[in-house]
Amino acid sequence: MPVNTDRVIVVGAGPVGCTVAAMFIERGIPVLLLEAEAQLPRQLRASTFHPPTLELYDRFGIVDEMKTDGLVAPAIQYRDRQQGLVAEFDLGTLGNDTTHPYRIQVEQWRVCEYLLNRLEASDLFEVRWDAAVRTVQEVDSAVAVTLTSGEEIHGSWVVGADGAHSAVRKALEIEFEGWTYEDRYLVVSTPFELKDHIPDLALINYVADPDEWLVLLRTKPLWRILFPIAEPETDRLALSPESVQRRLHGVVDNGNDFVIGHTTMYNVHQRVAETFRVGRVLLAGDAAHINSPLGGMGLNNGVHDAWLLGDMLGSVIDETRPPDALDTYASIRRDIAVDYVQRTTHHNAVTLSSRDAATRYQALDDLKVKAQTPEGQREYLLQASMINAVNHMRTTVGGLS
Repeated sequence: MPVNTDRVIVVGAGPVGCTVAAMFIERGIPVLLLEAEAQLPRQLRASTFHPPTLELYDRFGIVDEMKTDGLVAPAIQYRDRQQGLVAEFDLGTLGNDTTHPYRIQVEQWRVCEYLLNRLEASDLFEVRWDAAVRTVQEVDSAVAVTLTSGEEIHGSWVVGADGAHSAVRKALEIEFEGWTYEDRYLVVSTPFELKDHIPDLALINYVADPDEWLVLLRTKPLWRILFPIAEPETDRLALSPESVQRRLHGVVDNGNDFVIGHTTMYNVHQRVAETFRVGRVLLAGDAAHINSPLGGMGLNNGVHDAWLLGDMLGSVIDETRPPDALDTYASIRRDIAVDYVQRTTHHNAVTLSSRDAATRYQALDDLKVKAQTPEGQREYLLQASMINAVNHMRTTVGGLS
């Protein structure tokens, strides 16, 4: 491939990489998207999209497709395995705060497909599959990206949106600071209709318990159920059919084996990159920060990275902002990852899982009190829906498109 230093190279074809690529194409900036996989990964990963994310996706015309292939979730429930329903939060309370007072539950790979379909219609866009990155190095006023195949590719800037194991972040030797939770998470999906057996169940449910708390999330084809797995139980044992069936029967004892759509096990972290910028290379999404999934914030926070990065780097390229605006991007997005997302998701984990009954019930009682008034509902939902975080970003930057 000939040397081309006009384009931006985006590494990673997940929702964050596709979103930031769409931001650049909208501004008339050429993009080369590199993806290590041979095709778009379709594993069941994140599936919750918050109101500010939907507002951003309005500009690309994909929200109707998200609704068609997904489910509109108007409420969030907190439950206790002994007490049942504790608090329900109606996202309609945010009707004056957002044009989308709900979440949409849809598989993240579908959103990538919607965006790629639009991107591939542009002559400014190119995607390359089987293009794993080995090194990234700034050279003069450009960046050289070397693939594992040995091929060297050049661009004006590089965005590393290549996930938690980011080759871009590792190539720049950026520390990924934080910790790993002791419990691992087992996610099991099943087409079995839980709502037929659990009265008034919402599409999004967080269920507290000192021994085995749960998250119950509905996508259009499947219920996804998250279980904590503690030592000394091994991954192999937790993933065994017998163990999976036993856990599901603990949720609903239907008298028969459940049909299983998929199972997966993963470690859970709270980590943030030491910096989101090194010269002409910037990090976004899981390459920059990972967190507990309790609250559905990780993917959305990454898309908000793409929102600000697309706006600010686009402005630097067209010379309406100075280059040091990118330091502002790195600072604001890192602060939000730590002060908003990590704090909220860790609090969610404590609320659901604390083995100290007084701590757990106090947290649930606080939620119950908030849910009883419109003011309390709105206060909780502004934080839980990430509207507070995006408003902070807008206020700090000013003029965000």
